[in-house]
Amino acid sequence: MLTFEDVLELSDLTEEEVDAIAMHEHIPAICAAEYGYYLVHSQNGVPMMRKIILDDIEMAEKAEDYAKVQKLRAVLKHFIRTHPEKMAN
Repeated sequence: MLTFEDVLELSDLTEEEVDAIAMHEHIPAICAAEYGYYLVHSQNGVPMMRKIILDDIEMAEKAEDYAKVQKLRAVLKHFIRTHPEKMAN
């Protein structure tokens, strides 16, 4: 049986990136890791993932949760740095 850590490792995402998907899509983290895997490995998925994180940042700003904004900006920066080849869409 696969654990969350197994699925996370297979997703090519960090736990924070998976958390951003889970928050955006309102799904459990393990499902978000599976969806993240799909996004990272599909043709238009990386720009979609970037948009998910940007949407989460916007929601945190509206909620005036500045700690979450700061954390999500760091998540976005890491995501862009680790997936530059697919970012231009």
